[in-house]
Amino acid sequence: MSQSGPPGSSPIALNKAEILAHINEVAEELAARNLVCSLVVVGGSYMALHDLRESTADVDSLTKLSEALKAVVRRVGDRHGLRATWLNDSAAMFAPAGLDLDACEVLYQHSHLTVLCPPPDQVFLMKLLAGRAPDHDDMTVLWPRCGFTDAQAAVVAYYAAYPFEEHDPHLVD
Repeated sequence: MSQSGPPGSSPIALNKAEILAHINEVAEELAARNLVCSLVVVGGSYMALHDLRESTADVDSLTKLSEALKAVVRRVGDRHGLRATWLNDSAAMFAPAGLDLDACEVLYQHSHLTVLCPPPDQVFLMKLLAGRAPDHDDMTVLWPRCGFTDAQAAVVAYYAAYPFEEHDPHLVD
């Protein structure tokens, strides 16, 4: 279970049950305001929601959040002592080219909120782009769920997803 600090602070971690409970509260708030939204969740929250990691610090979305949705997120966060950006769109700028929303899994469905998750291959490519130590651990866990035939196929998919990235001759390693 997460430990919360003063209002506006960041929890130590959000586990799967907490993420889903907070997302449900967002959906209920959206319903009260008669707003309908959808999100594409990636990053550590994707990993936690698929039982591939225990927890995450926030919920990253590829979907740009409207001001109305940000207000709802802040309201839910305030109730639980979470940062105003506990659910954020910081990952939007890292969306892989050619991401097909029809290929996304519906993770949560409410009349006013749909939460989608991209296929594991796409999340793997995003983590490869980020290249931080926790991303390496996540890629190791994700690899068996991906459809890449080998490392070279992953590299080819990476450059298709991020065509403007500088070529790294050692990436396949």
